[in-house]
Amino acid sequence: MKLTSVLKPHEVKRDWHLIDAEGKTFGRILTEAATLLRGKHKPSFTPNVDCGDYVVIINAQKALFTGAKLDDKEYFRHSGYFGSTKSNKLRDMLENHTEKLYMLAVRGMLPKTTLGKAMIKKLKVYAGAEHPHTAQIKGN
Repeated sequence: MKLTSVLKPHEVKRDWHLIDAEGKTFGRILTEAATLLRGKHKPSFTPNVDCGDYVVIINAQKALFTGAKLDDKEYFRHSGYFGSTKSNKLRDMLENHTEKLYMLAVRGMLPKTTLGKAMIKKLKVYAGAEHPHTAQIKGN
């Protein structure tokens, strides 16, 4: 009788994955990144251990959006004071704060605990094609 193995934090082996966002749909990129960050693609997945990999997304500004999302979708933030609600359109976020847009979207797909905070730190987003992680990513 073989028992299921439980992965310990010091036994985790992390890889680096490169996702090129050019010509891909925004949501499909995010779900792929969240799955890799969480570690659900590994046979040794353990829900209470951060067993995910590092993810590098390049060409983030060249992702595709369906419908009228670029003009209709808004991102809200609130400081906690009365009347301090501010919003940004998706088009403005994509042009000015591409990395922040991807971080917000992927963070919503991860656990809302300290485990999720550790996972989101392994996501690296770059608006263009250049990135400083060429040494870590195999196949480049």
